[in-house]
Amino acid sequence: MAEIIHKFVETNGIRMHVAEAGAGYPVVLCHGFPELWYSWRHQLNTLPAAGFRVIAPDQRGYGETSAPAPTDAYTQRHLVADITGMLDALGLAQCVIVGHDWGGAVAWNAALMAPDRVTRVVGVNTPFFPRAPMKPTELMKLIAGGKFHYILYFQPPGVAEAELERDVRRSLRGFYQEPREFAAAMDPGAAPGVWGPAGGGILDRLPDRPHGGFLTAEDFDVFAQAFERTGFRGGLNWYRCIDQSWEESAGLAPRVTQPALMITAELDPVLRPELCNGMEASVPNLRKTVLIKGAGHWTQQEKPAEVNAAILEFLQDLRG
Repeated sequence: MAEIIHKFVETNGIRMHVAEAGAGYPVVLCHGFPELWYSWRHQLNTLPAAGFRVIAPDQRGYGETSAPAPTDAYTQRHLVADITGMLDALGLAQCVIVGHDWGGAVAWNAALMAPDRVTRVVGVNTPFFPRAPMKPTELMKLIAGGKFHYILYFQPPGVAEAELERDVRRSLRGFYQEPREFAAAMDPGAAPGVWGPAGGGILDRLPDRPHGGFLTAEDFDVFAQAFERTGFRGGLNWYRCIDQSWEESAGLAPRVTQPALMITAELDPVLRPELCNGMEASVPNLRKTVLIKGAGHWTQQEKPAEVNAAILEFLQDLRG
């Protein structure tokens, strides 16, 4: 098992907590919501043995990393600048970037915003989406058709925080479910993000039952203790910046040209595998799309061996 080293770096005006292991070509792992660097523990214990320096930060607003107060401090430009500043602080010119969930958005945007710093991209569940023709929240309102859309629910500051922070452990148990239990909360046949009729909160739609077996009790405590300390505001602010991030993306290139790998999860009810269909038009160097059977939303935690194998195959020529 690789030794995981924890450190803090100054980047883009914040103090970022970083976990890293190994030596060799740098691979940066970006987590999603509501997660931490710890979501990549299996990769931090495996990829270094193959000759990689693996770096997993708590991203802006999460864990032991700074959580700036302004809501608009969480746009994709801020988040990508955090990563490039982290590379500067670690003395690294370039990296492979891997992102899951919201971390996937950071990974794809880093490839566009800092192409000289990112040599390859791996999306885990999160595909590359071409720029939408209208503001994302406007598009989501059309998709929702008056039903409950969790991203729209997250928009008003304070509302989701009040619900999720009443009982952090119950909230996290609701999110960290086995694939089929998590999928059961969705509206069958509905568009991604639509979780049933209007009204109520997100916990009305998430099971109140034990967390999934991909987490031990000790694993769950790592997440629970972190969010009991920080709350959810930092992560929720990422959602609240989607329109501003869309506005800031107007001048970006329409295609990601770096070599890329797309990992999809068969049972993810939010980031469904079919969302990747046709991605080659916008990612012309997409080398492979890998479907992880039996995996839900928490793919790298649920099926770490399969995820690790896919990443290592993609990066085999970079091994130290």
